[in-house]
Amino acid sequence: MSEKKILEERSLILNRRSFLGKTALGVGGVALASLLGCNFFRKDENGILTPTDNLTGPQGILNGLHHPAKVKRVIYLFQSGGPSQLELFDYKPLLNQRRGEDLPESIRAGQRLTGMTSGQDSFPLVGSLFGFKQYGKNGTWISDLLPYTAKMVDELCIVKSMYTEAINHDPAITFFQTGSQQPGRPSIGSWLSYGLGSENQNLPAFTVLLSRGTGRPNGQPLYTRLWGNGFLHSLHQGVQFRAAKDPVLYLNDPNGISKATKRTLLDNLAELNDQQYQQFGDPEIQSRIAQYEMAYRMQTSVPEVMKTDDEPDYIYKMYGADAKIPGTFAANCLLARRLAEKDVRFIQLYHTGWDQHANLPGAIEKQAKNVDQASAALVADLKQRGMLEDTLVIWGGEFGRTNYSQGILTDTNYGRDHHPRCFTMWMAGGGVKPGIVYGETDDFGYNIVKDPVHVHDFQATMLHLLGIDHEKLTYKYQGRRFRLTDVEGKLINDILT
Repeated sequence: MSEKKILEERSLILNRRSFLGKTALGVGGVALASLLGCNFFRKDENGILTPTDNLTGPQGILNGLHHPAKVKRVIYLFQSGGPSQLELFDYKPLLNQRRGEDLPESIRAGQRLTGMTSGQDSFPLVGSLFGFKQYGKNGTWISDLLPYTAKMVDELCIVKSMYTEAINHDPAITFFQTGSQQPGRPSIGSWLSYGLGSENQNLPAFTVLLSRGTGRPNGQPLYTRLWGNGFLHSLHQGVQFRAAKDPVLYLNDPNGISKATKRTLLDNLAELNDQQYQQFGDPEIQSRIAQYEMAYRMQTSVPEVMKTDDEPDYIYKMYGADAKIPGTFAANCLLARRLAEKDVRFIQLYHTGWDQHANLPGAIEKQAKNVDQASAALVADLKQRGMLEDTLVIWGGEFGRTNYSQGILTDTNYGRDHHPRCFTMWMAGGGVKPGIVYGETDDFGYNIVKDPVHVHDFQATMLHLLGIDHEKLTYKYQGRRFRLTDVEGKLINDILT
């Protein structure tokens, strides 16, 4: 390119930049204003868009909800590793009657196996060593491992017919959290932050809490990309709250830095970043400004929400003794309720330790004890505060476990491999029918025989409860419009109120 041509193009760029910079606050100012919170519009009963005055946090991309929302927020209790539905929810007495017999090929029907059991000479059927009883108005079968869950079964919508294509942990968890088995897509919470924004200007729309179970303490790892923003702006990534002196990394100021000094620093930094945006036009620069501002506000809001000393004794008793131990599942459930009270839109809990290929009876007994009381307490606590009607609570993992033993089967011990063909999850809260069981598996607990629910169906239904049509919340990237449910997903209408 000639020197004259370069100078002409440079002049044109400078003229455009000057024009945009002098128009109101410039593109950068407009973009920052949208990130830091303008009014969010919703449709009234006549379909008219009206502003929501009490929304003070960053707005979402949607100009209005696609239909009336049943819930405002989601608390997702993700049980990482694949809880065994056969020990917890899906009662199959036939497996005990035929214990030790080989899984009939007519039942397996060519289902692929993992490398951990594909080399076994036989696949001996094994039922649960734990008893089951019927609870609630509809006589729902619940394992003796879950006594607290059993008491609140009339609040739950139990789905026994979940299925997925993924057979290994990483792609299976990634599929549930992002809608794709391949990494790189935005997570559920990021999609909601992008679409709906936040209702609290002092806390992120998407928060993450981690806990480690005692069933298999050194089980499958979790990766930060599971709560990543993918190709969305980094403003929408999940913020992990840790059980440590500094709940959020890099949030606190160094010694000697006052609030006034920090405010001046951020104002000057925002001005420099805005100048950079004028030059390069990278929207991530605006996300960076918004994140600095959010971090500044979180310096006060995060310690307030993490400090649970003001909770009364009956609340700690409800959630269990572990609720006083930071970083446990029980403590995180209590924090989830506090975050929900602050209108955090998507609260993701990950609890590891369910990957029990061997020594399952002893391991799952410990694991169930970790989560049973606190999960039930969270639902009960939300209900007593009048929050369950506009909160959706989800409990479940990435897949289920096989009906045959992995490794040697003895009178007191066995393991179970991964099983994507059928497994169980439950939901509670606004918009879902309480006290029902949806879907059914065969007598062997191996195949779905009624009302199958795919991962994308689950995701579509969750978005629907939040007022979002899953086919309309999209983001154009590399020439294609992406969405959480990819090109699939249908509503599970029969579980909706």
